[in-house]
Amino acid sequence: MRYLTAGESHGPQLTTIIEGLPAGMPLVAEDINYELQRRQKGHGRGRRMQIEKDTAEIMAGVRHGLTLGSPVALVVENNDWKHWTKIMGQAPLELDEENDVKRKISRPRPGHADLNGALKYGHRDMRNVLERSSARETTVRVAAGAVAKKLLTSLGINIASHVIEIGGVKAESKHFESLSELIEKTEQSPVRCVDPVAEKEMMKAIDDAKQNGDSIGGIVEVIVEGMPSGVGSYVHYDRKLDAKIAAAIVSINAFKGVEFGIGFEAARKPGSEVHDEIIWNQEQGYTRRTNRLGGFEGGMTTGEPIVVRGVMKPIPTLYKPLQSVDIETKEPFSASIERSDSCAVPAAAVVAESAVAWELASALVEQFYADRFDKLADQVREYREYAREF
Repeated sequence: MRYLTAGESHGPQLTTIIEGLPAGMPLVAEDINYELQRRQKGHGRGRRMQIEKDTAEIMAGVRHGLTLGSPVALVVENNDWKHWTKIMGQAPLELDEENDVKRKISRPRPGHADLNGALKYGHRDMRNVLERSSARETTVRVAAGAVAKKLLTSLGINIASHVIEIGGVKAESKHFESLSELIEKTEQSPVRCVDPVAEKEMMKAIDDAKQNGDSIGGIVEVIVEGMPSGVGSYVHYDRKLDAKIAAAIVSINAFKGVEFGIGFEAARKPGSEVHDEIIWNQEQGYTRRTNRLGGFEGGMTTGEPIVVRGVMKPIPTLYKPLQSVDIETKEPFSASIERSDSCAVPAAAVVAESAVAWELASALVEQFYADRFDKLADQVREYREYAREF
């Protein structure tokens, strides 16, 4: 499986084309739009979420609610495009228009791709960079992830996420009886946190940052239950599934770190408190007494829940802008301001879910016969039985 996305933040639409889905998998627009709606929630989101009410149209690859096995094309229109047609239009400019383009950007913003992208591609107007490097692109990444989640849930694999830290406020209580309870609690929380005390403190921290013209980051956790053991590979570095998930998490805008299970805490513990003892019983087969390694050993799934966390830095677009330098005059200026959020950690949890879901679905399609969804489901079921009886 693979996908590409196209589109600019203020362009007419965002597009993704997904290749490699099995034929005969149930898929309707509602499966995707539910996830897009989740991405737009969260205390601390900016004005863009009031403008865009994201919905996806399935333009190809699905007929009568089932995938065809051919590429699936999804489109999300930008409602704000009507205000940007002259600024972001595709047609060449007339000679008398070249010096009249509005909202040119020559002042790179610290923490963004502006300056590096301009150097790489030779753009003197850095809007050419920021329009694509914007986190708006994660809209269709979530759309692609929604398709992957549909594949996973249809195979009995469930995924959820929650926020465990925002702006230094940590969730002390992370208790939930089941993944369905976690989902229920986080969907009702403005910051996707299961700790009601921390939730209020997180919201206050976001409000304080906004009032101060600042932004804050945090940590999200993604949990997956139901993945069969032995998915991935120990044979080559680029086939290790945890490595692919780590790359996917860090590829999300503003994410700067990732860990599995107890993660970096493993550096401070002896091996006896890090590794997971193997046990066996007739009903479940091989399981682990603990899950400190977060569901992975040797680049492969262990069958235990996958637990992966990502750290998101504060959004660098500040209403109290940082110092920068104009690339035309080389004079110091306060960095340009684009519409932004004071905190997008709750929404980033949904994006992280999608990133993890995509890598898991892709690994399953790679490891098992996947031209037909019914055959894929049969193979995964047979493999689970084989692993239990091994």
